[in-house]
Amino acid sequence: MKIVQSTCNYCAIDCNLDFHIEDNKIVRVIPTKGYPVNDGFACIKGLSLDKQQTTVTRPPIPKIKKDDGSYEYVSWDEGFQYVADKLLEIQEKYGRESIAGISTGQLTMEEFALFGHVMRNYLKTNVDGNTRLCMATAAVAHNQSFGFDAPGFTLNDLELSDTIILIGSNPVVAHPILWERILKNKNKKLIVIDPRRSETAQHADHWYGLKSDTDLTLLYTVANLLIQNDYIDKEYIQASTEGYEDFKEFVKDYDLENGAKVTGLKQEEILELVQLIHKGERVSLWWTMGINQGYEAVRSAQAIINIALMTGNMGREGTGANSITGQCNAMGSRAYSNTTGFFGGGAFNDQNRRDRIAEVLKVRDSDLAEKPTATYNQIIEGINAGEIKGLWILCTNPRHSWTNNETFAKAVEKLELFVVQDIYDDTESAELATVFFPAVSGIKKEGTYINLERRVSPMRPCVQKGEDERNDYEIIHGVGAALGMGSLLDGWETPRDCFELMKECSRGMPCDITGVTWEGLENSNGIQWPFREGEVLEDDQRRLYEDGKFYHPSGKAKFIFEAPMENPLPTTEKYPYIFNTGRGTVGQWHTQSRTKEVEFIEDVRIRDAYLYMNTEVAEEYEIKENDHIRVYSSNGEDAVFFVKVTDNVSKDQLYAPIHYIECNKLTPSVYDPYSKEPAYKSAPVYFEKI
Repeated sequence: MKIVQSTCNYCAIDCNLDFHIEDNKIVRVIPTKGYPVNDGFACIKGLSLDKQQTTVTRPPIPKIKKDDGSYEYVSWDEGFQYVADKLLEIQEKYGRESIAGISTGQLTMEEFALFGHVMRNYLKTNVDGNTRLCMATAAVAHNQSFGFDAPGFTLNDLELSDTIILIGSNPVVAHPILWERILKNKNKKLIVIDPRRSETAQHADHWYGLKSDTDLTLLYTVANLLIQNDYIDKEYIQASTEGYEDFKEFVKDYDLENGAKVTGLKQEEILELVQLIHKGERVSLWWTMGINQGYEAVRSAQAIINIALMTGNMGREGTGANSITGQCNAMGSRAYSNTTGFFGGGAFNDQNRRDRIAEVLKVRDSDLAEKPTATYNQIIEGINAGEIKGLWILCTNPRHSWTNNETFAKAVEKLELFVVQDIYDDTESAELATVFFPAVSGIKKEGTYINLERRVSPMRPCVQKGEDERNDYEIIHGVGAALGMGSLLDGWETPRDCFELMKECSRGMPCDITGVTWEGLENSNGIQWPFREGEVLEDDQRRLYEDGKFYHPSGKAKFIFEAPMENPLPTTEKYPYIFNTGRGTVGQWHTQSRTKEVEFIEDVRIRDAYLYMNTEVAEEYEIKENDHIRVYSSNGEDAVFFVKVTDNVSKDQLYAPIHYIECNKLTPSVYDPYSKEPAYKSAPVYFEKI
């Protein structure tokens, strides 16, 4: 029996698993003992990755839609040439940016990089990813506050913190490995800030159920009270930050009385939170989608960062303002996809970085992308405006997951070319494709992933591909060759070749991985960046900012702040309820494209779209458990859900899991002005009983 250690490619924890192989079949999956992330533990999703060897039954070759709506299967070379010709034809007819791509945090770093090389460098067009839907806010906040998108923590900080504050985060459901790390910490106070009494809030020592979209006011009020009470680290502020005095003056307007009025919390609760922060020796603040997916998300994330900076809770064990990432390789996408910045980071208009990337790739400056990509929303809006005629998406399902998803359905109708590259040909997006490229799953791929704590870990093939099967890297490379890239693909032949290029692109950057080797990742504990050539790895758990130095030219972190915005979509007399969204169960994942394979998850999941309604509201409208209601959104759409009655949501709120297409039918086309991340959690709605 052969054992292959590889990386789970569901969430951003990136657990390592030992796959036991016999006769090119996975017969057993066991969490890797001793791996610093999950140490012998895994959730049902990772333990079920072996199901992908038996449940994918579609033909392993491309199919192209004919004029009558039926599909014709073609060879890979025919498929590559068809797509390449159509992409070039559309560009010739409508302009360079009339085609676009959308990728995902599920790809390997090497696949991101190659797609960015083909689409951004060669075709000079736009590629965004569904990382935009979850992590763009954190990336922008890190860049502005720290000088680089560099979360400083290690997961071990969860076990070392004496005061853990979770803001808009529900790890019991969304990150069970992270929750397991919290449970190991027997000497902590657990604080949850969330408008819903989530599964995590139900286990907290303190839950602060503030009104939706009032996080920024709460955080500024807390900051003001910390300053008023002199609960700050003046030495740290002086040595490691800039802009504090302006911030101090700014938050004076956020008094306790107004903070309580806006947030709906009692004054005593806010004062209690301030004391908990002050009394903690090692305070860590963790946020995820409850913060990221809002109309003023970047400033909310930075308000969390500001509190960590002013109290000196940065760079020490058990501290930090820590962003919890969503997808398995969102960090790889952010650093190495050539979309918002060059491979390894850096601006497209920085001539030094342009020269360096050109040197590494052995190309001319003119062969490189010239500017950051258009954002996801701009791509969809561009299609609906008739400006973009071709779209290529990779292992993502925007017909389901895009906010206000009927706008994506309308966009597809206007495309002349819609290429869907996925494991499955029956997703809501794949069923609309003009060309479908079937890719193998992660159990047959190789490459690298970077998790939420900057840990580079290997994906290695557990079983060999069958005849005619292709992985994502081979598909992208095939299209690139058919486009006529020629020598521009030299050095990009395999994922390992690409890994070596990305290492050199990272040299001297904060995310430097020049000390990481392809062979060294095999059966390893993973390696957190930065890890530079010549360095010796002395610890598997490393954090940034221990020296109080950040990535701005001054070496200091910045206090960044701005007055709360007026809610662009407030509740009204007609739309009096807030439609909140999030994860449903541990077993479900995103649009359920992958987890539908797992029999155990299928047996226990709820089949139809549902939502949670407050008990008093249900009684007022004579709605009982499992009754159906039609929910009408201010975006003009409506959908049917059945009701689960609970006291864990407030009377002004309806909460729906994201795993059903009905959910994002109702979410709004509203975005944070800096990150362009959608505000998934606050659509004004009303409902009628059916």
